[in-house]
Amino acid sequence: MTDFLQQYHLAGLAIGICTFLIIGLFHPIVIKVEYYTGTKYWWVFLLLGLVGGIMTIFISDIFLSTLLGVFSFSSFWTIKELFEQVDRVKKGWFPKNPKRKY
Repeated sequence: MTDFLQQYHLAGLAIGICTFLIIGLFHPIVIKVEYYTGTKYWWVFLLLGLVGGIMTIFISDIFLSTLLGVFSFSSFWTIKELFEQVDRVKKGWFPKNPKRKY
């Protein structure tokens, strides 16, 4: 797969598209996690980021390694966004979960 992407000079485009999709995936995850659990599980994203970061070291394929790096740092960024989502909910920009205690 990566040989094909490199042969036709599409690796950068594919990495860009995958980066866009990974970041786009994390946006609704932040909203849902905060809505149902608050910031209680921020540490899961820390573990995901650490595991992804460590895996990038051991994977020699530049395409997969790059995507794991994007996933890893998106996980770290999600921690920040999760705590900022609490403020957005307080401002009324996003709905509060009526079943959850605040």
